[in-house]
Amino acid sequence: MLGEVFDMKIKTMLLGSGAVMLIAASAVAQDGQTTESPVAGEPMADEMTIVSWGGAYQDSQLKAYVEPYLEMHPEVQVTWDESSAEAVAGMRAQSEANNVTWDLVDVTAADAMRLCDEGLAMEVDIDEIAAPAPDGTEASEDFGEDMLVSDCFIPQIAYSYTFGYRTDVAEWDGNTPSSICDVFDLETFPGRRSLERRPHNNMEWALICDGVAMDDVYDALETEEGRQQAFAKLDTIKDQTVWWTAGADTPQLLADGEVVFGSTYNGRLFSLIVEQDQPVEMMWDTQSYDLDGWVIPADLGEEELNRVKDFLWFATDTQRLADQAKYISYGPARASSAPLVGEHATLGIDMAPHMPTNPENATNAFVQNYEWWADYRDDLDAEFQAWLAQ
Repeated sequence: MLGEVFDMKIKTMLLGSGAVMLIAASAVAQDGQTTESPVAGEPMADEMTIVSWGGAYQDSQLKAYVEPYLEMHPEVQVTWDESSAEAVAGMRAQSEANNVTWDLVDVTAADAMRLCDEGLAMEVDIDEIAAPAPDGTEASEDFGEDMLVSDCFIPQIAYSYTFGYRTDVAEWDGNTPSSICDVFDLETFPGRRSLERRPHNNMEWALICDGVAMDDVYDALETEEGRQQAFAKLDTIKDQTVWWTAGADTPQLLADGEVVFGSTYNGRLFSLIVEQDQPVEMMWDTQSYDLDGWVIPADLGEEELNRVKDFLWFATDTQRLADQAKYISYGPARASSAPLVGEHATLGIDMAPHMPTNPENATNAFVQNYEWWADYRDDLDAEFQAWLAQ
């Protein structure tokens, strides 16, 4: 039902995983090595094209499980395609051309639903694709039903969209933003903003900052009146907004001082703030939770599919997902991975306080309705682009 309130169990699960991370030091680590994949010994392709997002996130994937996998399989060549932002359009086009060139595609939860509904992504049995936890718990239980949002979705991480802001803006007269709605306050916090060039998150934040309760956001967006309310709120900052399309855009704009506020993925901001030591801070208020994971294109060749399955068995195991959190501040999708999250691989800092799932960061978090976006993304995209062109 279109007006149905999104499942708050996801929020409870995310907060719970953050709490687990905070007590990780007292947890007993287990050996994260997996058993041999079910397709071991079967004919496999020696090339694999992986589609991801580029930047710090793709780098964390490379270090946490692609490089270790290639050390075990030196005969394999991996090619990266940084097209995840356009994964739905890309997979549609490849299917229509009967020419599937991608082997494994990193997507958000809502896009996984869309691709699954359209028959473009392969349905999977998570217990046949992903290894059990070290204690023998099946993958389906270790991930949990709140992560398994689609029959085609293989979860990796929980992350959030949030804002970074410059800490050295003289025109702010010492004021510090603390609320998502400060983004819409040009009087107290003058300067250019960067927002993603799509309706996702922007519409929700606009309604929340125009007085709509979080639980009522998607009911409002189902109506013409609600959408116009969101656009009217966005109109108040439209002429002060730079519209981004790639995750690297906002960090670069903030670093260059081209914008004073900017939305992006929390992991990108972590890299900018902690690794690059830029004069930027994270604003966690009303961070928008999302899930990210893999889908396998439908109609993949047998040898290509065997290679993908072998890789996924390794790349989504307990230790590998925990290892990814050494490089970027995203929460691993497996419950068994959380106690293994520790320090940053090179900086030596505790990663738990930087996670979106940390309770101190999640006091006013917003959980996206993935199913709603899967149903309405195309229509609202068109409406949003028409608004931008006005």
